Amino acid sequence: MPSTHKVKPSVNKNALLKKNDEVQVITGEFKGTKGKIESFDWKNGRVFVAGVNVRKKHMRASMQDQAGGIVDKTMSIDISNVLLVDPKDGKPSRVGVKMEEGKKVRYAKRSGSLV
Repeated sequence: MPSTHKVKPSVNKNALLKKNDEVQVITGEFKGTKGKIESFDWKNGRVFVAGVNVRKKHMRASMQDQAGGIVDKTMSIDISNVLLVDPKDGKPSRVGVKMEEGKKVRYAKRSGSLV
């Protein structure tokens, strides 16, 4: 009988991506699309990017939303499917961390410029 234990995805809690970073989707249905990070779902290793993976959701009328109807909703994508956009040339780049004047700073590995 197979085990019912669910394995949590391995997610770096000290991720190099931050809220409001400009990222580009590197694989999947939305490959090449750029957008800003709205929020993270650390438990499942997912990220919400503005304008990416927008789906129609049928909402029932409630006390907060009297109208209800069909609403566009941003859904999450896996964090491994996005890369930070290099501020120098606008192309996707991996992110590194280095020490400068006793502080950790993020930099784009493609050009070496600070993020």
